[in-house]
Amino acid sequence: MQLKELLTEDRAVSPVIGVILMVAITVILAAVIGTFVLGLGDQVSENAPQSSLSFDYNTTGPTVDVTHEGGETLEGSNLELVGSDSGSINDSASGDFSAGDQIYTGESYTAGETLRVVWTNPSGGSTNTIARSTAPQ
Repeated sequence: MQLKELLTEDRAVSPVIGVILMVAITVILAAVIGTFVLGLGDQVSENAPQSSLSFDYNTTGPTVDVTHEGGETLEGSNLELVGSDSGSINDSASGDFSAGDQIYTGESYTAGETLRVVWTNPSGGSTNTIARSTAPQ
């Protein structure tokens, strides 16, 4: 008789589920609050700007110019043109870089070199490649 009563007894199920839910909610709240208190919340929402850039190669120089074709306006001081062979090609542009603007780098490149426009996050220092192109042979 006692075995039958033991198997049908379910009074302890509700408190156990309640405790598990309370612990899960506490852990989630602690993670969210900790993220914002430590200042990581601001960096999570700071994504690289979305812009379309084109590369114009002058083979007689050989030099390269970068044209902003559309998208978000970029702050020139946060941009850098980097080459795979020559390292940093220019330090930065100045002012806003918006649709229709062109950066005349006047810097040379080597044939087949990969050039990238790199954006540096002003608040966190992380970098993202905005555009990439391979120089003509």
